[in-house]
Amino acid sequence: MNDCGYLHSVESGAAADGPGVRLVFFLSGCQFRCLYCHNPDTWKLHHGRPVTVDQAMAEVEPLAGFLRLTGGVTISGGEPLMQAAFAGALFRRCRALGLHTALDTQGFLHADVSDDWFDPVDLVLLDIKHSDPARYQALTGQPLQPTLDFARRLVRLGKKMWIRYVLVPGWTDDVADVERLADFVATLGDAVERVDILPFHQLGAHKWAELGLDYRLADTCPPSPALLARVQRQFADRGLTVY
Repeated sequence: MNDCGYLHSVESGAAADGPGVRLVFFLSGCQFRCLYCHNPDTWKLHHGRPVTVDQAMAEVEPLAGFLRLTGGVTISGGEPLMQAAFAGALFRRCRALGLHTALDTQGFLHADVSDDWFDPVDLVLLDIKHSDPARYQALTGQPLQPTLDFARRLVRLGKKMWIRYVLVPGWTDDVADVERLADFVATLGDAVERVDILPFHQLGAHKWAELGLDYRLADTCPPSPALLARVQRQFADRGLTVY
């Protein structure tokens, strides 16, 4: 139902989930099983707490004046498009308060929503996890093409994007794979405001253990400064703004 959803958590004062200082709703449920996921506790939809839109907006409304000046509201996950009706209702309510809105997604389920669903969304933080279809499937458990199609759709809709790429040594650092992705992102033109290269970390490893899950990247180290700089340069060489 539009007015009910499952909420994993809420973070206020977030500075890494869109422009400025933001309130972030982390919704439960994700159909991906990324090997490097740092929030596997968000995978199951009903592991979140049930809330109504009114209850969720009660987190926003006292901060609305502050958020209008400093940032806005981001809906993340899990995967927000698993709860598209609920997320869409939240976006419309936030837009009615004059707040900047951002959607953090891998876009896999975009075909399930109409173009006008995106009307109250100001910015999409689009996570593209790999450029090679076979490696993408091995890394996430899902196919790549829907995400690429979603990026093209956002261009058609005139939506701004921040592309996010998690740099995992041994998985997403191959020179040719990065070149292929950088070439694709460059074709999206002015719709892409920036590219964020996010270094892999082990901060969520304990969650895998607590959930009894097999964490295959336990021995993977974060990328070196030199590797991070090389991947950033590959995107910057296409004229993209990179962080």
